[in-house]
Amino acid sequence: MTFRCAVVQTCSGIDIDANLAVAGKRIAEAAADGAELVALPENFALMPDGARSLIACARDRADDIDAFLAGCAREHGVIVVGGSFPTPSADENRIHGTCRVYDATGARLASYVKMHLFDVVVSDNESYRESDYTAHGDAIVDVHTDLARIGLSICYDVRFPELYRELARRGARILAVPSAFTVPTGRAHWEVLLRARAIENQCFVVAPAQFGEHENGRKTYGDSMIVSPWGEILVRREHGEGVSCAEIDLGMLEKVRERLPALDHRRM
Repeated sequence: MTFRCAVVQTCSGIDIDANLAVAGKRIAEAAADGAELVALPENFALMPDGARSLIACARDRADDIDAFLAGCAREHGVIVVGGSFPTPSADENRIHGTCRVYDATGARLASYVKMHLFDVVVSDNESYRESDYTAHGDAIVDVHTDLARIGLSICYDVRFPELYRELARRGARILAVPSAFTVPTGRAHWEVLLRARAIENQCFVVAPAQFGEHENGRKTYGDSMIVSPWGEILVRREHGEGVSCAEIDLGMLEKVRERLPALDHRRM
């Protein structure tokens, strides 16, 4: 089975409605180019200017964003991997970073909450404490779609290979990695991490990303790409906003697994 897949690269800002308008335009462009699966980046609906804006978005707009994604999927007849957007958590002072998947009728198929939170010091001038305003998820989520089984993750998750091995063990053929990588970590690690996750799990990796200088002052790396189970970069958009498409050939994936049956050779 072969189908067309699209990754969307955005430079999202603090205006939720403007961000949704951009996302809707990009999904329409991808569908017009023949895509049957469209993936949005992390924070596609809001690149926040502080914890308060995230919490307000989760409280007041999460249902609107959910309905928007379902409507886009239904209108264009595509499967949508909804990057990530804020949803409420049990702690009113924290949100969940949530990725939701919708089928071509607009039905929600799955919801994944980001497990690994970005609490790091990137440099002397750049640090992050995602756990200050985000509650981590506990569930590994894979979803059966009409095209393929998709394993879900978000951004910083990509550094934890055990997550992806479990997704592959469950039958995932596509690993979704919507992201908003920093420039220093993106430059050093982004490509090699994505290719490693593809090669070691013999899956396609679909990685839409944020790019550019955002209204909140943050800079993100971009370089959205789709990687084959052999580790080949099938398409990439290094800079700028837009849509990039590639063919997903599941027959090729099965040949890779047949000829190099590493997943069957596991001893632990």
